[in-house]
Amino acid sequence: MAAELWNRVHIPFPSAVSTVRIPATPSTDPNVQALLEQNEKVLKLIRCESLQTEVRVLYELLYNHNNSLRGNKTFKGLQQVEQCINRLKTMKLDVALQELAEVCPSSIQRKLTLTCGECDVPSQPMLEWTCLKVLGAGQLMSCTLRRCSTAFVLSKRQMKWEEFIILNVVITSMLSRLWVIFRGMLVSLSSLYERLLDLLRDVAQAQPMPFLTEYSLPADLALFLGPSCVFLLTRRPRAKQIRMKISSVEVKAKKIEDFGVAIERDLANDTDMKPFFSILRNFKKGNTLKEKTRKDERKLRFETQVRKAATFTLITSHIEEMIEWCRAQKMEKEKRLLSFMHLKCQKMEHLETAGYNVKKKLRAFRRDTLWASSPLGPPPTTLRSFTLMKRRTCQKTRFRSLRTVTKTKQPRTQRNGKDFSESRLSEDERQSRTTQPLLRSCSTDDIDDIFASVGL
Repeated sequence: MAAELWNRVHIPFPSAVSTVRIPATPSTDPNVQALLEQNEKVLKLIRCESLQTEVRVLYELLYNHNNSLRGNKTFKGLQQVEQCINRLKTMKLDVALQELAEVCPSSIQRKLTLTCGECDVPSQPMLEWTCLKVLGAGQLMSCTLRRCSTAFVLSKRQMKWEEFIILNVVITSMLSRLWVIFRGMLVSLSSLYERLLDLLRDVAQAQPMPFLTEYSLPADLALFLGPSCVFLLTRRPRAKQIRMKISSVEVKAKKIEDFGVAIERDLANDTDMKPFFSILRNFKKGNTLKEKTRKDERKLRFETQVRKAATFTLITSHIEEMIEWCRAQKMEKEKRLLSFMHLKCQKMEHLETAGYNVKKKLRAFRRDTLWASSPLGPPPTTLRSFTLMKRRTCQKTRFRSLRTVTKTKQPRTQRNGKDFSESRLSEDERQSRTTQPLLRSCSTDDIDDIFASVGL
């Protein structure tokens, strides 16, 4: 347990004095001053308002989307970031550093050491206990940076798939800011650890009171975190130096031109621009041709893979790769057809694993898959069911809408229809009653005239 003492949330405080009086040396005052300055930087980063704001945004996102995104990978990545932040809060690093600042001598006390030759500094157990806190916080912050990077990659992947775009924009911006803040804290902790070791050497020589007997402190925080976190602790050039370099380059490249005076250019007014436009047109055509050849090569490779595949399991893996490629190239029709073939392939894969003979169906499936990757010409007979299914679904939805309309209007039309039919029947009966004798009379008269004309 002594080797993992830094990994505890609550490291036991040593039952010893917090300060000791040592003789002042030329290196004591600079070491104490450097330690206090670096300690103040870390405390400012921990207590900064920007960090607290980003943490509150993280908590609100997790609270509001707890039910809707419970199984999402990006949401799980955010939960891991939250766990690291909660553990940083629980270890109370800011309290330990504040106690260290209170124990260290102030500027007035350090000036008095020049006259008396002695000063009160933190004891060896106090400094070793603070070093353990810094080591644990550094390890936890490096883990937080990894979790932020993982969640950022998952959120960026969802944005590429056009899923939850607005939410993922908020998540990526929040994670990037958290990553920058925690990286700054990690760099500050590394320099603070170096200052602690410098003062610890002086105190251990003057008043040795070893607290860590079974554990030796590492010489550097980068050595403790490992080679994977070395690039996080490398310092980058300051912003002032970069601005000075940029300003010097701009001054050199700046041209003195008076915009109120006409400037003579190399090109005349009658310059023919057709060659330039032709070059630009050919350049665009070259880009489109390159893209087309790249797509054709990818489709040809997929066709060879499908033809050589001897089982449905291999075809399933090739179809999944092709679906991802079609999604990246925004080929919606091919992606939709391949997704349909992927479902059929999974069903046949289950039958194949169960021991059924599916060799005859494998040939037809290859043919349909090749057509789905480049749909040209009429679809095969097996894929016509897919198009018919889409049409039937559209027709069903249309008929359902019509049924709902008729159902809503049915009682009123029935009542009105009944009255109208009754009135209509009554009028027909009246007309029939009045016209029937007339028809009969007309018919008999006509017959008598006919017979009379003949002479009968």
